[in-house]
Amino acid sequence: MLLIDTHAHLYYDSMYNDLKSVLSEAESHYVKKTICIGTDLDTSLKSIQIAEKNDNVYATVGIHPHDSKDVPSDYLLKLEKLALNKKVVAIGEIGIDNYRNHSPNDIQKKVMIEQMALAYKLNLPIVFHNRDADNEILEVLSSHPFHKALSHCFSSNLDFAKKLISHGIKISFSGNVTFKNATNTDVVEEISLDDFMLETDCPFLAPHPYRGIKNEPKYVLTIAEKIAEIRGESLEKIALSTSKNAEQFFNI
Repeated sequence: MLLIDTHAHLYYDSMYNDLKSVLSEAESHYVKKTICIGTDLDTSLKSIQIAEKNDNVYATVGIHPHDSKDVPSDYLLKLEKLALNKKVVAIGEIGIDNYRNHSPNDIQKKVMIEQMALAYKLNLPIVFHNRDADNEILEVLSSHPFHKALSHCFSSNLDFAKKLISHGIKISFSGNVTFKNATNTDVVEEISLDDFMLETDCPFLAPHPYRGIKNEPKYVLTIAEKIAEIRGESLEKIALSTSKNAEQFFNI
């Protein structure tokens, strides 16, 4: 059985300092490929460095909406140079976050659109963050070209999921589908197996019953088990479809 963690932040000390063990534990839980996600120039470089040292790890490069206010004037040139590395499989994590507002909304949107243009130029997918910004995200995605797009850590409603899917956008489910107060279980139930992938967003957002401790790629298995339960399908079927979707999306 093969599982893929499509969204992990392996450069945080809690995992980086024990990375060999973290990846070994992941593999023992069937998680045999991991995408390490950049959130600024420094972590994008670190993601590449980790991917270069580990055959089963791939990288993305991008500026998270929280960090968009701090980008240098030449950040797109620096991102493009990083993106040419053979282990880079997408531009991300880009997007809009109206919950924490670490960066002004207009700057978040501008930096997202600029990175979308870079991804389009380089024929790379985008991985986007959306928190309390459904309408703005949809407006940006509807107004600017992209080759492929993935909605990371999906937590919106079924109507919005269907709108994204109608634009050819894939969805990624994280540990929040396992929470007792999960609001997106109807999305898990209703959408096609062809339209979603799995992720941990580690070291954040550990699934139930591991909430409150460090999240790791190995917990993709827990998320897959919960999704199989919600959908009334076998774990093997969920693993097969989500891994196929991830391999095709990221070309890995």
